[in-house]
Amino acid sequence: MAKHWADFQYEIYLNGMSGAVPRLPTDLTRLEELTEQRLGPGPVGYVAGSAGNGSTARANRAALDRRRIVPRMLRDVHERDLSVEVLGRALPAPLALAPVGVLSIMHPGAEPAAARAAAAQGVPYILSSASSTPMEQVAEAMGDAERWFQLYWPKDIEVARSFLNRAKAAGFTALFVTLDTPLLSWRPRDLDQAYLPFLHGVGTANYFSDPAFQAALAKPVAEDANAAVLHFIGMFSDPAKTWPDLEFLRENWDGPIVLKGVLHPDDARLAADAGMDGVVVSNHGGRQVAGSVAAADALPRVAEAVGDRLTVLFDSGVRTGDDVFKALALGARAVLLGRPYVYGLGLDGEAGVEHVIRCLLAEFDLTLALSGHATPTTIGSADLIEESA
Repeated sequence: MAKHWADFQYEIYLNGMSGAVPRLPTDLTRLEELTEQRLGPGPVGYVAGSAGNGSTARANRAALDRRRIVPRMLRDVHERDLSVEVLGRALPAPLALAPVGVLSIMHPGAEPAAARAAAAQGVPYILSSASSTPMEQVAEAMGDAERWFQLYWPKDIEVARSFLNRAKAAGFTALFVTLDTPLLSWRPRDLDQAYLPFLHGVGTANYFSDPAFQAALAKPVAEDANAAVLHFIGMFSDPAKTWPDLEFLRENWDGPIVLKGVLHPDDARLAADAGMDGVVVSNHGGRQVAGSVAAADALPRVAEAVGDRLTVLFDSGVRTGDDVFKALALGARAVLLGRPYVYGLGLDGEAGVEHVIRCLLAEFDLTLALSGHATPTTIGSADLIEESA
């Protein structure tokens, strides 16, 4: 039975009969400003900030805003089914929560709170390697709900192997490998506050709890936390990795593998040639390369190049239900939502994340119907026009 996501609006209106209004705005674009007002500049800057002067983050929004939906009339949309198949898994809607690290800086509930909210709505949760909660605890919070694991590919091959084995054992079914962060970018909002949570041992839970990581330390983490942090910083990412290294992942992971951070069609083709299962067209929400191509501008070329060979997913700039519609029209199978759910977590914990998921999918459901579609699978490039810049 398809879930009627749009019914959330009637739930809100009916609650209003007894004087109750939503605790958070239903316009999800307002969440960032609210978070800026309520949380400290360090954590807010870490989540909201971007590389350089923010030009790429602005370009992500502009690229989506420039595309306009062309609604079609007198089509039967009274019964809608938002469900899709992604990486061999049946999902209730074309949405997953993107991997975002160090969530404890936003709310003490951290990753388990976000994961429980995703599980409650049937939406996959992608756990970051840089989470502030060990992956096993996050898995436990989710029960048997759909969960995927994001790998920051470390220099230490044994830690990488250990992470993959632990993720498999904890029931994570797909692997997302972030390629666009072999180095930390120039991020002025963090630099101006001298704010990097990892230096305080925040966002290192998967590492500090890992037997392979611990084996490389002279003393246990509890006895010399500074040494553990320095070891983490030294092996967190590896700018020497190249395409042949993907063989290691294939040998150590038997589920779907998705490469995150692909913007060029030739890189997408190399991913397909390497036997990968999908790509995420993403510029890390504008956090890595200032002046980068907007993710939505890169999406059609990647989808055209490999859409028949790989699952093409999209993130970077998604804020509203119509953004989801546009991403699908540009060639994505589903979208990953990042900052908005993190703002929801910061403002209202688990309930805030659920609010964000339900608002986004209710708005997408209504946008779908009002544009003449009963299912995401019928959306295509003909449903958009592009305004001249």
